[in-house]
Amino acid sequence: MPHQTIADLLLARAGDDHPGLLTRERSWTWDEVVGESAARASWAGELRAEGPFHIGVLLDNVPEYVFWLGAAALAGAAVVGINPTRRGVELEREVRHTECQLIVTDRAGVDLLHGLDVGVDRDRFLVVDEPEYTSRLAGRPRRPVRSGDVTAATRMLLLLTSGTTGTSKAAICSQGRLAALGAANSAKYDITREDTCYCPMPLFHGNALMALWAPALAAGATIALTRTFSASGFLPDVRHFEATYFTYVGKAIGYILARPESDDDADNRLTHAFGTEASPEDAARFLRRFGCLLVEGYGSSEGGGMLKRAPDAPVGALGVPARDGVRIVHPTTRETCPPAVLDSYGRVRNPEEAIGEIVDTEGAARFEGYYNNEAADAERVRHGWYWTGDLGYVDEAGYFYFAGRSGDWIRVDGENISALLTERILRRHPRVVAAGVFGVPDPRSGDQVMAALEVAEGTRFEDLDLPGFLAGQQDLGTKGAPRFVRVSHALPTTGSNKLRKKEMQLDGWRTDDAVYRWAGRGRPAYALMTDEDKAALRGEFLANGRGRFLP
Repeated sequence: MPHQTIADLLLARAGDDHPGLLTRERSWTWDEVVGESAARASWAGELRAEGPFHIGVLLDNVPEYVFWLGAAALAGAAVVGINPTRRGVELEREVRHTECQLIVTDRAGVDLLHGLDVGVDRDRFLVVDEPEYTSRLAGRPRRPVRSGDVTAATRMLLLLTSGTTGTSKAAICSQGRLAALGAANSAKYDITREDTCYCPMPLFHGNALMALWAPALAAGATIALTRTFSASGFLPDVRHFEATYFTYVGKAIGYILARPESDDDADNRLTHAFGTEASPEDAARFLRRFGCLLVEGYGSSEGGGMLKRAPDAPVGALGVPARDGVRIVHPTTRETCPPAVLDSYGRVRNPEEAIGEIVDTEGAARFEGYYNNEAADAERVRHGWYWTGDLGYVDEAGYFYFAGRSGDWIRVDGENISALLTERILRRHPRVVAAGVFGVPDPRSGDQVMAALEVAEGTRFEDLDLPGFLAGQQDLGTKGAPRFVRVSHALPTTGSNKLRKKEMQLDGWRTDDAVYRWAGRGRPAYALMTDEDKAALRGEFLANGRGRFLP
């Protein structure tokens, strides 16, 4: 019989001497991983208090993160993966919302949380790089024991995600659902005991947990950790660990491909990888250069398995429905949208008819909900259907395609960024009269953040010192700064003086107003876009097969 819980999967690894976890510094067998998890489960059990048994983890991809995932499973706790790219009030609100009893972090995490009222006393922070942490773990039993109240319905994860309600959302994932995903995805992505699964994506993200950690645990494969993603460190890591599989988001693939090419790039053991939002052109380049097949999929923290792979699907297609209830409908009428008519670039010629929201008419029962957020639950389940919040279309042959996300959120590097938060931050600037923030397509994958600023007559862009202003905003996450900035003395408005954000989004950088672009990394540095710059950017879209996404 298949294992029903993550705790079951861990107990099955007790006594297993196959390598379970690798870092640059050392390795652990699966038996040792389970033992380390058991020691932390014992500690967590002693510290358990009344109320929801939630443990916040604010760490890079270090072994302690993996050990606490195992500890939570054995102890019957839920791990709250705290996103270190959040800042200020947003970070405070997310942690408080999840009602953590403990926070496992390091000194850097303590600094990040300093001054915030997260609802957890400092003496309930378990700081992994302080001497007291090691001393309190010493001597604890390494023999795994599952808590007696662990069932398939026990919460395993609270995955902080974002949606159109504008409030913190923590998607619930039970031990049963995660164990089932581990078994299903190990088969779907052909992860076997002989694989070494390299994890460059953050462990607070569903990508790493559902498509790598849980499948590797189910298969008894080896997990190789790197603290954070590095484009320059990717190939050295892959070679060092002799990795065969990894997970990704599209922007990471773009960063890797932007590295200088070498004749020996294919000298590695990679065979395949799973992720989202890599362009077909980047996938082809990655296969040619590194000998590794990128397998694109569609899913979310809230649910998965709506679409299945189709080997003969056209380039750019996500696949076909996994069951009859998956369809694309008009969000108001709930009528199924007609097939899309595509031009030679693959752009939809009848978008008003063909593009709708991806729904699962049978998916409401599978959705486990959001923690303590009835408004967000109602956003996802309406009329007995599960609404993804994602837009899509279907071609005449029945293949599904992704067409963006509804609501006021921007998908950057595989994460949802709040347009509203960045908008509010920009409105603080004393020289900004009005600000609108929205997503525009990235020439490789996903979206980029664009802002439209209205300033008074006589104010120049240089007068704003936008890089300096943004650097001083403590609650601006690392991915929230705008890549494009439109500057105007009179932005378009409605009759009620609301900014016409949809209109500006459709214009993108192709407007008569001045547009400044930040194309690099690190501290923002903006340059005025010329007509030649805009033509070159258009060329990037066409070269990457993304002409259909142009504003």
